[in-house]
Amino acid sequence: MRPMKYLYDEFIIKKAIDTLMKELGPAEKVRFITMPRKKRMESVKRHGGWQKYLDKDHFFQEVFAK
Repeated sequence: MRPMKYLYDEFIIKKAIDTLMKELGPAEKVRFITMPRKKRMESVKRHGGWQKYLDKDHFFQEVFAK
C-alpha cells in the first residue's frame, strides 16, 4: 500500500468549487453553496427521542443474545 497523503485545504476547496462550476454552472454553484444546512438536534433531545420509541426487550435481545 502507498502511504496516504492529505491535500491542503485550499487546494481541496478550489478543486471542489471548480468542479461545481463545471458541472452545475455559476448560478447553481452559488445556489448549492448557499443552501441552508439542516439544524442538528441537540444530542440529549435526540437520545430522548430514540428512547421514547425503543422496545427495551427487543433491544436487549439483539444486543445480549448468544
